[in-house]
Amino acid sequence: MSSQPEQVKKLLIADLLKMKEEGRKITMITAYSYPQGLIVDEAGIDVILVGDSLGMVELGYRDTIPVTMEEMLAHTRPVVRAVKRAHVVGDLPFMSYNISLEQAVANAGVLYKDGGADSVKLEGGQEMARVVETIVKAGVPVFGHIGLTPQSSGQLGGHKAQGRTTESARALIEDALAIEEAGAQFLLLEAVPPEVAGFIARRLSIPVYGIGAGPECDGQLLIVSDLIGQFQAFTPKFVKKYADVAGVVTAAMKAYTADVRKGAFPAEEHCYHMLEGEEAGFRELERKYGK
Repeated sequence: MSSQPEQVKKLLIADLLKMKEEGRKITMITAYSYPQGLIVDEAGIDVILVGDSLGMVELGYRDTIPVTMEEMLAHTRPVVRAVKRAHVVGDLPFMSYNISLEQAVANAGVLYKDGGADSVKLEGGQEMARVVETIVKAGVPVFGHIGLTPQSSGQLGGHKAQGRTTESARALIEDALAIEEAGAQFLLLEAVPPEVAGFIARRLSIPVYGIGAGPECDGQLLIVSDLIGQFQAFTPKFVKKYADVAGVVTAAMKAYTADVRKGAFPAEEHCYHMLEGEEAGFRELERKYGK
């Protein structure tokens, strides 16, 4: 009797909320392609963010600002196709939700309906509460993002940690409460002191994830290209590299180049020969068409 393959259960919002309630840490990482989606999902990661960070680590932009809805959709779809278990979050890029509530809902709907994302992420605190509320009422789950918000880093004075003074910590707490009250299902804190992030995680009933926000968050996020050592332009303070993919790949490329130049590749085992009995016919072709 043949056994059926075990069905992989898709993680729902309720599952992630239960993990928070039970004190089980949630893992989150970015992915931008079908192969990355397959690997990340197979590894058992709980949440995948198709982040606008792809602008820098995949498309070579200086920052996230130039990323378009079309680019986000093009990267979200293949990740969604690859994933069976993880909750997939699609990032709303700069100026895709800032002009009007109608624009925000329409673009959230594009990533949710056409892109297949399980929820959408947007940056901003109290000033974005109404946008969050409107998108949620339209039926699209929202992942909030406060602290260091890269899309508005120019207003923040660059990519700097937030909430390091009592006054700025108060602003972060009020932002977090406003985003939760607006109906967001999740919140991401970026570059926030652990004492502030820990308080917010305990205060909110929704899961709170951190990237550079200390160990007390309900879950942790890293950029996949940072984690595996693929992106080499810079390494943020909060990154822990678990592999050196760039080093491994570079060494492999150099070895390949050396083999080709000295004639060691391709070798006999890499070649397809003509079928047995066809050699005489081919020799005739050589005589006919040769010089």
